[in-house]
Amino acid sequence: MTVSAFSPAGLMQPAPYHHVAIGSGSRQVHVAGQIARDAAGAPVAPGDLTGQVEQALRNTALALAGAGATFADVVRLRFFVTEWHPDQMGAFMAGIENVADDLGLSLPLPPSSLIGVEILFEPDVLVEVEAYAVLD
Repeated sequence: MTVSAFSPAGLMQPAPYHHVAIGSGSRQVHVAGQIARDAAGAPVAPGDLTGQVEQALRNTALALAGAGATFADVVRLRFFVTEWHPDQMGAFMAGIENVADDLGLSLPLPPSSLIGVEILFEPDVLVEVEAYAVLD
């Protein structure tokens, strides 16, 4: 296995993500921020955080596959969410849980960050996902 993810004793438990991932491969894959757009660039799920998380993760899976990787190879995820407030956590996590099995995204997630931002590059974009993977 290229990636070993875990949460050491003494860190917050339970968490929806692992605190640490060790990648033993030599090739790194860096996936640029993926958003809720289809292949033609049309918005998917406008105004719906859950739907946008789902689509952004689908796009991330496609990007990883293009590099010969899967979510099993991911050592870090970074989420940017506009106008974040903690009461959005349910909708955010629902988006992840709705597609996790289909995309091979294990739960808890790899080490992850959720960063609240005022706005992303277009006003309808609610979430952006970056992924970092290691391959042998």
